[in-house]
Amino acid sequence: MGVFKLRVVNLLLFSSLLLTASCKSSYYQAAVNNKQMIAIDSTIAEDSSIKNYIEPFKVKLDQEMNRVIGTAAAPMIHNRNLPETLLSNFFVDALLQIGRQIDPEVSFSMATKDGIRSSIKQGDVTVRTIFELMPFENYICILELKGSDVMTLAHFIAKTNGQPIGNSSIIIKDKKLVDFKIDGKAIDPNKTYKLATYDFVANGGDLVEGLSNPVHAFTSPERVREALISYVESLTKAGKKVESALDGRVKISE
Repeated sequence: MGVFKLRVVNLLLFSSLLLTASCKSSYYQAAVNNKQMIAIDSTIAEDSSIKNYIEPFKVKLDQEMNRVIGTAAAPMIHNRNLPETLLSNFFVDALLQIGRQIDPEVSFSMATKDGIRSSIKQGDVTVRTIFELMPFENYICILELKGSDVMTLAHFIAKTNGQPIGNSSIIIKDKKLVDFKIDGKAIDPNKTYKLATYDFVANGGDLVEGLSNPVHAFTSPERVREALISYVESLTKAGKKVESALDGRVKISE
């Protein structure tokens, strides 16, 4: 019997079993009534056969993960409680440049404080550093937004007491929007603006508002961390360090 015919027969048999089962009332009873936590710690003996099996893969992986791609001029600490940090500014400024390589008309960038997962230590920046910073399978996304939707996004940023933004500035008071500008200019409701972000945010992740009805959307096949690695490598090639600055782009007014 050919492979295709065998698969068809198996599918028919499986479908018949499902149909038969669906016509009956089923009752399930727990096979095990007792349960306990099993700690995985130093008391568990190492399985040498498993260790020997994975060791060649680990060595190869570590070689790539520990590869130095740049140098951080100063530590950039991850802190979700601050409206603006060196790390968040570095991340969205990098995102802005990456976005403009895809579409030169990108005017601003945005991420979320919860989307940035780790700090960058002073000194060597490795591939592992970037994986820890952005461990998710997120892809670069360019959204063209109406001015009104940009303002909805700005109100969300204010409501959450600030989020990482690039080539833009915001003033917030009591978690309400006071002012929002892109490239130093007020938002024109009759214009459209191109935003560089990533697909998780573009699809409403972290409850971001204002991005659900873009005029146009493009998702790059490149993951964010891959783009960040290339970005850091380009800085190194140009003789530059991984660095950032606090420029007051996110202001909390008293």
